[in-house]
Amino acid sequence: QVQLVESGGGLVQAGDSLRLSCAASGGRTFSSYAMGWFRQAPGKEREFVAGISGSGGSRSYAEPAKGRFAISRDNAKNTMYLQMNNLKPGDTAVYYCAARFWLIQSTPATYDYWGQGTQVTVSS
Repeated sequence: QVQLVESGGGLVQAGDSLRLSCAASGGRTFSSYAMGWFRQAPGKEREFVAGISGSGGSRSYAEPAKGRFAISRDNAKNTMYLQMNNLKPGDTAVYYCAARFWLIQSTPATYDYWGQGTQVTVSS
């Protein structure tokens, strides 16, 4: 129903920055969905990184993202972003865009729609 496509991943050095994008199509009005960024490294569970409410008025960050990452959205463009600064090797993972109705949540199982993921690799 909702299609999500991530982009912007890549290979960077520690301390560099990346800006991830998530383009949404289909479903209901984009502002009806709270959006989240999750990441998953090999052999590890998928973890919450950041979330944003449908209006963009509320944001939530996991501890590793605080002070370094910034989530935003442009509802007119049906797009969500994750600005990642001061990247560290521990940030290496596949980053996924996800959508759910209305409320920000940190549990992956509560999200209804997922993108395919974009690889972020941070070398020392």
